[in-house]
Formats: sequence, structure tokens, C-alpha cells
Amino acid sequence: MKAHTSETQATISPERALEILKEGNQRFVNNLKANRDLLAQVNDTRAGQWPFAVILSCIDSRTSAELIFDQGLGDVFSVRIAGNFVNQDILGSMEFGCNVAGSKLVVVLGHTKCGALKGGLDSASIEPLGMDNLNHLVGHFDPIIKNIIKEGEERSSNNTDLLERLNHHNVLDSIENIRKESSTLRKMEEEGKIKIVGANYDVETGVVDFL
Repeated sequence: MKAHTSETQATISPERALEILKEGNQRFVNNLKANRDLLAQVNDTRAGQWPFAVILSCIDSRTSAELIFDQGLGDVFSVRIAGNFVNQDILGSMEFGCNVAGSKLVVVLGHTKCGALKGGLDSASIEPLGMDNLNHLVGHFDPIIKNIIKEGEERSSNNTDLLERLNHHNVLDSIENIRKESSTLRKMEEEGKIKIVGANYDVETGVVDFL
């Protein structure tokens, strides 16, 4: 399987880009990797890159987008941050991926049992972590937690129902922020040039469910 070229990228619609990722995850789950010569793809991409999708995922070591979607060199832009939330720098990276480099799809990929979200749930009830930057990071999820937690419900990473509701809502919140904070991506989506979708990866099964 060869790396994408500007010509093949141009023929991929946003809908087809989504199907390519779904097909890749099916191969991953069934342990049927596509036949790729990665060194040949190094050669194919030495003059440039034409990825068809931008995937925002967590830094969790189990959630490598290229692996779980069975993609090769030059196929996807992979943006990773603990808790898969967006900020200005990530939005700029997405704008580059879509508006400059021609990607047709933006995926916000959450995952089950997310450690960053667990930290967000526990931050109100445990001693500060002693790491200012990490404390700042897990604080990003506090507004969502306060919005979804039920009266009298335990705010704890041990509350698996709350953890997975937070995972779901965090993906939706990231999508909303992409549309709200990037007029470039919002306009591209409105014009049908890209799709912006959410998904969830199950660390126990390897299956990606698109929201």
C-alpha cells in the first residue's frame, strides 16, 4: 500500500475519509494489518505529505491513532494531548492540517479509563499533585464535571459511570470548541470541505465507536 499523493488525497471526500478510518479499525480489531512497505512510504513522502485526516487523541500509550486505525506514514496528522482537549495551538495545528495541507476529516478521539479525566475527577478531593502544570491540565475538565455530575453523586475516578460520561461529554465539548474557536474550520465544515466528528476508543477491546 502506497502513501497518499496530492492526487489521491484530492479524490477523498470527508465521508470517504471517515470510512477509511472505520475500515482501518476493523482491520486492527481483527489483526489484519494492511500490507505496507514503510521504507517505501518514507521514500514516497520525502517530497511532501498529503494526509487525509487530523486526529486529536490522548497521549495514553494505548491510543496511537496510526495503530488503531491501521494507517501508514503520511496518512494522518496525529495531535496528542492528555485528555484530548483543544487549545489555540492545537486549533492552529488543525487549521494547518485541513486548510493548508488538505485533510478532509477532523476526529476528536476519547478513550475509556482515561487517566487525565480520572485526575480531573479526583482533583477536588485529594492533595494537590505538586506539579503546577499537571494541576492546570486536569483543571480543564472541571467545568464539564460540574455540568454533568448529579446531585449527591460521588465525584471520584472510582465512579466508572461518571468517568465514562465525562469521557463522552469531553469529546463533545472539544468538538464544540473547535467550531466555536476556529472560524476557519467552522467555515470549511459548513462548506462541506471537511467533517468534524467524535469517537471513543475502548482500551479493552480495541474498538472505536464513532459518536
